[in-house]
Amino acid sequence: MASRHLARSIAMQSLYEWDFYNLNANLEEIIERNIKEFGPGLKDKSFVYELVKGVVDHFSEINEIIEKAAPQWPLAQISLVNRNVLRIGLYELLYADKKEVPPRVAINEAIELAKSFGSKTSGKFINGVLGTVYKEMPEFEEGPKEEPIKPEKKQEEILAGGVVYRRKNNHFQIVFILDAFGRWTFPKGHVEEGEDSVEALEREIKEEIGLEEIKVIKELGEREYIANEPGKKAVERKVTDFLVEASGKTEIKLEKSPGIKDAKWFSLDEIAELRRYKDCEYVLQEAINHLKGKGSLAP
Repeated sequence: MASRHLARSIAMQSLYEWDFYNLNANLEEIIERNIKEFGPGLKDKSFVYELVKGVVDHFSEINEIIEKAAPQWPLAQISLVNRNVLRIGLYELLYADKKEVPPRVAINEAIELAKSFGSKTSGKFINGVLGTVYKEMPEFEEGPKEEPIKPEKKQEEILAGGVVYRRKNNHFQIVFILDAFGRWTFPKGHVEEGEDSVEALEREIKEEIGLEEIKVIKELGEREYIANEPGKKAVERKVTDFLVEASGKTEIKLEKSPGIKDAKWFSLDEIAELRRYKDCEYVLQEAINHLKGKGSLAP
């Protein structure tokens, strides 16, 4: 058995035992015991600790993503094996270094774990959940991923998004929302019947982050992507993005939603460090270019 695959097996068994005892057992002792029992000659022991620590550090986020990607299966009803294979797979898929573990490798390794330790249907279940998450992810640096097949009768959803800024102490800040996939993005929502894009965006900003005094300044552009959600056919989403100014009371009041984890104001220096979606970069740059003509973006 390859060293890293064995390390993933030991990590899964350790998380399984920790989960079995309702997260109350000493996880480090469990790992040490399992390495001695199942991997006495394992060369890359640090990888076991890296995987387990990664899952634990992102435990709440990963559980939320599982619930979102498999809504028909409450977390407590997913078997211990499948639950912890998913946690490892999602950690590698979303948070690990993609140059070391490309997305398809993360998915395939998780499927193999499920086949080895789970039931006859475990591999198919793991593939379905991780595949759903993967299709919602942006392209990564190693190159574009394969586009999901569009349905014969193309379904479309029209959305409006916005780069919302405020002026504070003579400098600009931009608000970002942290979604369930652990990425910072802009407020956006569906254009409902009887609304135009601007009206839809104003409504979404008020509902999602509680900003009342806002003004749409200009259109920044349009983008399209294919979305795949559990139990639904692939749909083509078309988003029109706008630059939006917030004034008056700009304190964020976050909507309670499984899809929204946090929202904050960031300076340009802070924005550079955020984990963002690639398809939003052009929109963000257009917004920054406009604001540079209005004043400093320094913190």
